[in-house]
Amino acid sequence: MKKSVRAFFALPLIFCMAALASPAPQDNQPSGALDQKSLARIYKEVRHQLVLLPYYNVFDNLAYKVDPDGTVTLLGQVVNPTLKSDAGNAVKGIEGVERVVNNIEVLPNSPNDDRIRRATYRAIYGNPQLSQYQLRAVPPIHIIVKNGNITLEGAVATEMDKTVAGIKANGVSGAFSVTNNLAVDQPSKDDKKKK
Repeated sequence: MKKSVRAFFALPLIFCMAALASPAPQDNQPSGALDQKSLARIYKEVRHQLVLLPYYNVFDNLAYKVDPDGTVTLLGQVVNPTLKSDAGNAVKGIEGVERVVNNIEVLPNSPNDDRIRRATYRAIYGNPQLSQYQLRAVPPIHIIVKNGNITLEGAVATEMDKTVAGIKANGVSGAFSVTNNLAVDQPSKDDKKKK
């Protein structure tokens, strides 16, 4: 009986000693750094929170970056000053976000810029080739106007759509310049041949 009691208590002790003696898995990341899965989740959640902001529209451009230490930096330009603070507050509540740096620029209040925004919107989204983009919950072509200068941000499906959007924006009366930063989701046939 004494041998079976000793064996009963000895087995857990042996397993504990073996567990303590085996090396612990090493994490190659610096302390406080997030793993790839956590970073991907934070990227997705930040995008989700920004798209859901009530005053976010086609005349605003919100961008962000996530650092491995959990810092989210908000970038872009907005027309409504409350959108800047709303974006910062929405991102602060995400699990894994340690700090928020809000570098969103609030565009100056200008009746002329407002007129150019409306005219550019009509020129781009009124075009038959580009009108399909207007039907999305958040239209992908964002029109940023600052001091009479137009910048197109976002993404379109083809190089032709990017070109047409640039041409339409260039035709807006009163605009001083147009910068076309639209990304193309689908590379052209010429780009595929080069690879």
